[in-house]
Amino acid sequence: MTASPDEVRTAVGAVRDPEIRRPIAELDMLDSVEVVDGVADVALSLTVVGCPAADRIEREVRAAAASVQGVRGVTVRLGVMAPARRAALSERLRGERVNPFGPDSLTRVIAVTSGKGGVGKSTVTANLAVALARRGLSVGVLDADVHGFSIPGLLGIPPDTSPVDLDGLIVPPVAHGVKAISIGMFLPPGERDGAVAWRGPMLHRTLNQFLTDVHFGAIDVLLVDTPPGTGDVAISLGQLLPNAEVLVVTTPQPAASDVAVRSGLVARKLGQRLIGVVETMSPARQSDGTLLDLFGSGGGTAVAERLGVPLLTSVPLSTALRRAGDAGAPISADPGDDDAAAALEALAAAIGGMGRELRGRRLPVALA
Repeated sequence: MTASPDEVRTAVGAVRDPEIRRPIAELDMLDSVEVVDGVADVALSLTVVGCPAADRIEREVRAAAASVQGVRGVTVRLGVMAPARRAALSERLRGERVNPFGPDSLTRVIAVTSGKGGVGKSTVTANLAVALARRGLSVGVLDADVHGFSIPGLLGIPPDTSPVDLDGLIVPPVAHGVKAISIGMFLPPGERDGAVAWRGPMLHRTLNQFLTDVHFGAIDVLLVDTPPGTGDVAISLGQLLPNAEVLVVTTPQPAASDVAVRSGLVARKLGQRLIGVVETMSPARQSDGTLLDLFGSGGGTAVAERLGVPLLTSVPLSTALRRAGDAGAPISADPGDDDAAAALEALAAAIGGMGRELRGRRLPVALA
C-alpha cells in the first residue's frame, strides 16, 4: 500500500508549532507534500530565520509523516517565510491590535500582589503557573515587575533567550508548559543583569505593549507578577485589567501583613476582585517534629480576615523551594514530598476550583 500525499499532509499539518501552539497547516507553514515510491518529501517554511523551534518542528514533522501507513522514508526541507507571507500570518494572529484580556475575555487574569518586596510573590507566581499547567490548563505569565523582574530566572528561561518577533507580534518563550514574557528578555544580552530605571509613563506603555503585542494565544489563565506596593504599575494594571482577580501574598509577621492589606484595598478600589491570601515563609516542620517559626505566625489569617477573603494556603519555609527557584527548576514541576510544594499544589487546586466572575461579560452564545 502506498500512502497518498493528502494522507501525509493531514498527518504533518496537525503538528503544532511549539511556540505559537497552533497546527503548522493553520499557520501556513506547510508548503508542499509529495510521495514518490513510498518516500514522503515535505517542504516547510519557518516563521523566522534561526527559528529556535526548528529542530523540534523538523523532528515532529518527520515522525508524523513516518507514522502514515505506506511511508517508508521521509525527507524534510526547511525554508523561511517571505516577508509578505510572514506579515499576513502576523496580522491573522494579531487580529486587531487591542488588549485581548479586556472585559469580554474568557481568560482568567490573576494578579499576584504584595505590599512589600521579598515576601516570595514571584516564587508563588512561577510555581502556581507551573502547577496549573500540570493540571492541564494553558497558562501565561506576564512579569509586570519591571524594576525587579525575576520570572525568567525562576522558570529556568536561559538569560540569552529572546521572544520571537513576527513583524511586531511577539511570541513568548515557553518553559515548563508556561508562556512567559518579561522586560528582561528585551534588554541587550550584556545588560540583562542590569537595572531598569523607568518612571510611570514608560512603565504604563510597556505594560500596554505586553498586553497588546504579545501573542499568548487562547490561554486559560494569565498570571501577572506585579511589583510590590501600590504605585504606578498597580494603578496601570487596574486600568488595563479591570476584571483581574487578585491574590495577595504576605509573610506571617505583622510588618508585612499590615502592608499587604493596603495592596488588597487598592486593588479593590480599582474595581478588581480579591480572591484570597497566600501566606509564605510560614512555620516549617522540622525532622524532630518541632516548628521553626522565624517570621512568627498568624499574618496570613489576619490579612484574610481584614480583607474578607479566604486564606488559600500557607507555604512553609523550605530549603528545597529556595534551591529550586535558584536553579530555575520550579518545585511545582516535580513536587515530591516537600511541604512547601504540597502547599503550592493546594493553591493550584483552590484556584482551579474557583467559580468565575462573569458579570458584565459578553459571552459567545449563539441563538438557534
